[in-house]
Amino acid sequence: MRFMCVGDSMTIGRAGDFTWRYRMWQHLEAAFDGPYALVGPRTELYDTDAGTAASTAYAVPGFPADARRHLAGWGEGWLHMAPVIADAVAEHRVDVLLVSLGLIDLGFYTDSDQTALNARAFLTAARTANPHIKCVLLPVIPNIRAESDAPFAAECARFNELLAKAVADLDTAASPLLLASRPPGYDIHTDTYDGTHPGPSGEHRLAAAYADAMHQAWGLGGPYRAASEPLIPSPSASPVRASAPLAVRTG
Repeated sequence: MRFMCVGDSMTIGRAGDFTWRYRMWQHLEAAFDGPYALVGPRTELYDTDAGTAASTAYAVPGFPADARRHLAGWGEGWLHMAPVIADAVAEHRVDVLLVSLGLIDLGFYTDSDQTALNARAFLTAARTANPHIKCVLLPVIPNIRAESDAPFAAECARFNELLAKAVADLDTAASPLLLASRPPGYDIHTDTYDGTHPGPSGEHRLAAAYADAMHQAWGLGGPYRAASEPLIPSPSASPVRASAPLAVRTG
């Protein structure tokens, strides 16, 4: 079974991060009964100094090169992924999409209605490449900006409602869709390093949301069990402060 992680900056990660993709690889190694692969056209992390996705400096050098594959980009959302997903699914023969998108769209590109239309276009395009593809979608987790920007918070909530409706409308037996739950206990003040991007504990919670959804709905793998390494801050981590910028470009 071939899995592809699709997302924005929360998924690609930046130099020095573990990433939730690494946590998912650990889970699949431990819990998946059968052959699997993590696939996609990209492997790099975002290099904040260079301003481009050019880093290979994962927090764990032993993260296998093949398992680093993904389709995620810093500053990329449904708007950017909808036009490229069909080719990516076809080229990498994807069976399951694990998708985390929407925050960057709502923050900088499109309103909730257009973002929901782009999500539907993404799902339709993915099915043109594989009519039997399975998808697990994570709702938008409002970031620190939403704590003081009420219209932005409302757009996040409205998009999550529209995403749930899209999943209900488009789910089929041949190509099942799942809307994962927001990770239980996820707190942007303790599970992220800047109010948006996951730190180690947040990475575990995000991976668990996908793993548990697939196990409960489809019987894939098993319940998520965090690996035994300590939850140390990644080298890029810094504490979230109340004075953190509220309109930081997230994605």
